[in-house]
Amino acid sequence: MKLSAADLIINPDGSIYHLNLLPEDIADTVITVGDLDRVPEVSKHFDRIELKKGKREFITHTGYIGKKRITVISTGIGTDNIDIVFNELDALVNIDFDSRTVKNELKSLNIIRIGTSGAVQPDIPMGTVLASSYGLGFDALMHYYEQKLSGKEEELLSDINTYFKDLAGIKPYLTQANENLLQQFAYDMPTGITATAPGFYAPQGRQVRAKNAVANFIGRLNSFKSGANRITNLEMETAGIYALAKTLGHKALSINAILASRVNFEFSNNPNAIVNKAISTILERI
Repeated sequence: MKLSAADLIINPDGSIYHLNLLPEDIADTVITVGDLDRVPEVSKHFDRIELKKGKREFITHTGYIGKKRITVISTGIGTDNIDIVFNELDALVNIDFDSRTVKNELKSLNIIRIGTSGAVQPDIPMGTVLASSYGLGFDALMHYYEQKLSGKEEELLSDINTYFKDLAGIKPYLTQANENLLQQFAYDMPTGITATAPGFYAPQGRQVRAKNAVANFIGRLNSFKSGANRITNLEMETAGIYALAKTLGHKALSINAILASRVNFEFSNNPNAIVNKAISTILERI
């Protein structure tokens, strides 16, 4: 089936609409970061940078560490941006732009998020680098896509839905991390369920002036348990990354630099050092 010009928007130069990238611009291993200023903080570790492109909040550098080709791209904040980035990354590798048709042989990218997060458990200190075993979405992104859950995902999501059943209008979704990437990059890291919120303030239990509709959201998160599974941290992208990557046939892992303790009401006085620790750890293991 030929994709319409409205469904797949290609720029006059042959690049994909938002990312401004050509199919040959991206590597099979992609690191995503939220902050566009973090892209050069990753690529400065490359032995060679072959490409730098940018449009809006989407900055991309592609280069090499040794013989390993790597792309790092900024996504901006939130799962609405994840929807754009992941669909367009997939289009770059799995759609023939000339014919506007899906390729017969599909490629699976390895996608690693290096992002920031706040811990919701008292035993996870600031400075921790934590890997998400699951992404738990409290946003609405995956209500627009069909998902196929594994038995393990269905069982855990059932417990989550029962526990959070009183949250009016919120229907969580859940996706497991790719096991191979988890073993390769996070074999010695603490792990846990990462909750993804659709905002930074009330959706993450913060209160400034507007009154929160969900009381004690952090307490609700940190008291959930299902077997050995617990919710460890809270941010704004991981669940969308995991779910959309799986839906599109890609492998994904989220690495979280813990900058805040939400239960101790603390924020790091040296956040860049924690983020750089996460970046260095991942690049050493690529």
